[in-house]
Amino acid sequence: MSETHRISDDQIQDENAAAQSSLQDDFDHLGAQLARRGISIEEITREAQGFAVALPSWGVGTGGTRFGRFPGIGEPRDIFEKLEDCATVQQLVRCTPTISLHIPWDRPDDPAELRERATELEIGFDAINSNTFQDQQEQALSYRFGSLANTGAAVRQQAIEHNQECIEIGRQLGSRALTIWIADGGNFPGQLDFRAALERYIDSLREIYSALPSDWRMFLEHKFFEPAFYSTVNNDWGTNYLCAVELGDQASCLVDLGHHAPNVNIEMVVARLIQFGKLGGFHFNDSKYGDDDLDSGSIHPFQLFLVFHELIGAGRDDASFTPAYMLDQSHNVTDPIESLMTSAMEVQRAFVQALLVDRTGLAEHQRVNDAIMALGTLRAAYQCDVSPILAMARSRSGGAVDPLGLYRKSAYRSKKGVERPSEGVASPGIV
Repeated sequence: MSETHRISDDQIQDENAAAQSSLQDDFDHLGAQLARRGISIEEITREAQGFAVALPSWGVGTGGTRFGRFPGIGEPRDIFEKLEDCATVQQLVRCTPTISLHIPWDRPDDPAELRERATELEIGFDAINSNTFQDQQEQALSYRFGSLANTGAAVRQQAIEHNQECIEIGRQLGSRALTIWIADGGNFPGQLDFRAALERYIDSLREIYSALPSDWRMFLEHKFFEPAFYSTVNNDWGTNYLCAVELGDQASCLVDLGHHAPNVNIEMVVARLIQFGKLGGFHFNDSKYGDDDLDSGSIHPFQLFLVFHELIGAGRDDASFTPAYMLDQSHNVTDPIESLMTSAMEVQRAFVQALLVDRTGLAEHQRVNDAIMALGTLRAAYQCDVSPILAMARSRSGGAVDPLGLYRKSAYRSKKGVERPSEGVASPGIV
């Protein structure tokens, strides 16, 4: 494999050295503030260093709408170049150590070669995502009217075998989870028998589930609309929960923050799934109207914090509670690496802020029904600027104090534009 440009560790160290004095001042000042609340900034920083969220392989390219896609310069052209970009994100932010692949988009010719390259780049593999919501050139039967819930047994079998292939690829790469989202549903009243469609879906899932290695997990993702605008087979967290229960202990629910109807209390959905033992993980993004897949924390940062408040509480109650975290975004008008870096830092920020909640005080306010003081307790944590903690955690882990500034200064994108020439023309459709 030819040599490609990478940001040097020396450049990171030099930039960090120049910023270290100011960072230490900010860190010490925040530490004194937190100490008055009985909180150790060093303990919080250590927990921040242990936080991790996976990167989506598809997130390092420019996304698109149904009307067009406008690619930027230096976009990755294959899975190896996607690995390079993900490794660059991890190099700078130090909380994104794994990549989640999407098959067949990222199907490797030689999984062993891909795993070796990932090891060189210090990147691991997270959940494998199957794709039965698009037709591929090599497939025999169409998913136009569904995949795992299709009325045709042959189509369902094709989709089942694709998921089984994903498990095998993931096993060779060192992954330990399979994520399944289907686009199955109906656009018109009467198009589907609701009960029969769900039963076909569950039956198909059972066949896939039977192929899971014993140390694997299956994440089921629900989505209340799109592209099936009248009815969706796995449309809400309740349906998702029941499907996971039907399958067994290795199956759980995945919550995508963009896949909810307006005004849904997502943090309560999270709490319910935790309470019932079926919360498996998250796809982090943000939304304004629907499944926008905007940058995490760009629209509803307080909601993100409230989600982590539930997660931290569950983790305090049960140390074995380890949900999987992944970014799932579409970058239409930004540099994808910049968006992934800032999103990872915002998710980590919400995690750290949630660590600051005075849970003893909150429990007492809840006991006596003091709504104002309960809200104020959450706000005290959310409104704390934990930027010095995040920067110090990155610095101590070998990352950049200022990832975005260093990335731009490195001219990584323009150098990749030379390495990865393309026509750069607009194309239709979602990618």
